[in-house]
Amino acid sequence: MNNSIEVKKGKISELTRRVKVGFVGTCEKYYTDEKKYPMIRTTNLSETGINYDDLKYVTEEFYINNKKSQLHDGDVLIARFGTSGTACVYHGGDAQCLNAIIVEPNCENTIPEYLAIVINSRKVREQVNRRIVGSTQAILNTKVLSDIEIELPDLNEQKRICDILFGIRKVIVQRIDEIGRLDELIKARFVEMFGDGYPEDSLINLCNIIDYRGKTPKKVESGLPFITAKNIKMHHMSMEPREYISKDTYDKVMVRGFPKEGDVVFTTEAPLGNVCRIPHFDTEFYIGQRIVTLQTVKLIPAYLEYAVSTDAFRQKYMEKSSGSTVTGIRVRLLEQLTIPVPPRELQLQFEAFVKQVDKSKSVVQKSLNEAQMLFDSLMQEYFG
Repeated sequence: MNNSIEVKKGKISELTRRVKVGFVGTCEKYYTDEKKYPMIRTTNLSETGINYDDLKYVTEEFYINNKKSQLHDGDVLIARFGTSGTACVYHGGDAQCLNAIIVEPNCENTIPEYLAIVINSRKVREQVNRRIVGSTQAILNTKVLSDIEIELPDLNEQKRICDILFGIRKVIVQRIDEIGRLDELIKARFVEMFGDGYPEDSLINLCNIIDYRGKTPKKVESGLPFITAKNIKMHHMSMEPREYISKDTYDKVMVRGFPKEGDVVFTTEAPLGNVCRIPHFDTEFYIGQRIVTLQTVKLIPAYLEYAVSTDAFRQKYMEKSSGSTVTGIRVRLLEQLTIPVPPRELQLQFEAFVKQVDKSKSVVQKSLNEAQMLFDSLMQEYFG
């Protein structure tokens, strides 16, 4: 940031109007088909913005009786768990917020989008991670967030930075959408080829299931890639955030099996149901908790990947899932679920189609990676 620009420094609680927590818990019984009061959940939040395509709505009575969790246009929402610390801006009419922290910006000195970007910066994330609470599932609270220190330049400089970063983010979102459309093309082909129904078998019979539950290995600054649930996206693996374990730790903890390139990985919690095949790594790597690796010789991996991402399979594991604040499924329940087993020749035909589409995806992914690298570089330049 330009050193000649006057910058206000202070805690988030000092530089904003209010920091509060939204409704905590579950509220399924208050959902309604009347689309008047949206309920913005943690699952709707991402660094690229709020996903308005998957909204739930609550009754007017619930909205009126829960003033503390009411949302208004320009409020900044920060996820409390899962993607803990992820911030984005709500734009719209009256709404409710579930399991997230709400920050009401002071519009006299703060552009909401700028505040969200600052909270998403590495410097603030590091402060959050040092103070965050929770043993197996880290939870961000209002006290921690309120005490985080940030910098606010004048409104003109905030606007300049937002214009640049959101311009790049627009490109990132466009590339993500392109990849999504290619994935939808594959899904449509899957339904076309396998929609007639075939005999089903359980995952435990079809796969060798590797599950590294237990204590999280000690992380280091550099070493072998440590893949967590945050890295597993739908039908691709992101290398961000980058985390590592030492070779010595790897040799000690890898006692349940060795995930390898081409295996299918499935997230069992936070988020539940993300799936992809493991890409090529130049080194050994570690697959962390809340992820199961599905190794198979009975199925073609490309077929397996899309078989466990269908709506039909999702309905099966959601019926077996549990959790009041974070939805998850136990591996012993997941492994009993069944998927269709079509003839191998058909699976091979599907794999050939996937490979062709993957070529187009790789071109778009390269452009996406370049845009993301530029965005990350500018975030480092502006916020350290």
